[in-house]
Amino acid sequence: MPKLTFFNLSESKRKNMLEAAEKEFSRVPLFEASISNIIKTAGIPRGSFYQYFENKDDLYFFLLEEKLKERKVHFLQLLKKYNGDLIEAMTEMYQLFLKMIPDNQERSFLRNAMIYTSNKVENSFSGMIDESTQNNYFNEIKSIIDTRRFHDSDDETLKHTFKIISAVAFHNLIEKMLKETSEEEALDNFTFRMKLIKQGIYKKDC
Repeated sequence: MPKLTFFNLSESKRKNMLEAAEKEFSRVPLFEASISNIIKTAGIPRGSFYQYFENKDDLYFFLLEEKLKERKVHFLQLLKKYNGDLIEAMTEMYQLFLKMIPDNQERSFLRNAMIYTSNKVENSFSGMIDESTQNNYFNEIKSIIDTRRFHDSDDETLKHTFKIISAVAFHNLIEKMLKETSEEEALDNFTFRMKLIKQGIYKKDC
């Protein structure tokens, strides 16, 4: 997380800093990114950078979380739109990510995040459906979900269901980035995989 001094900056200065960071993290993946380039674009001294963030990783993951924060709110809206149908809400959420991708800078940022992924990056995306039972976001999702659709609707079942769906969505996006498939093909693949989860892969009498 940024230091308090970052939050004490004016909104325009915070925005300028994050735009400079996004430009650099879109150019190259995190491990190749240069603090020098970020501060040059932002027009700040190097010393100021360390007053705001511990290091470039700190800045990177804050930027990633900020990008995903808006999507979390939208996901709750989608759950309500589909009357608590988790699969339908997640499918439209996936479409939203696909629509983000055509923007060149957004595409490069997401591509670098996914192709050069780490557990921390994947956890950020998985946080779209936070599986922590102590988390307020989890509780809000749980209150909207139509649990009548589930064989079991206890917290443990929901927690693992969220993990599975998040993992499929995340790796579907990686697959699209690597293979550069069309938006239509990527959505078809995701929809089919969600159908398998919804129906189960075994015959009912097995």
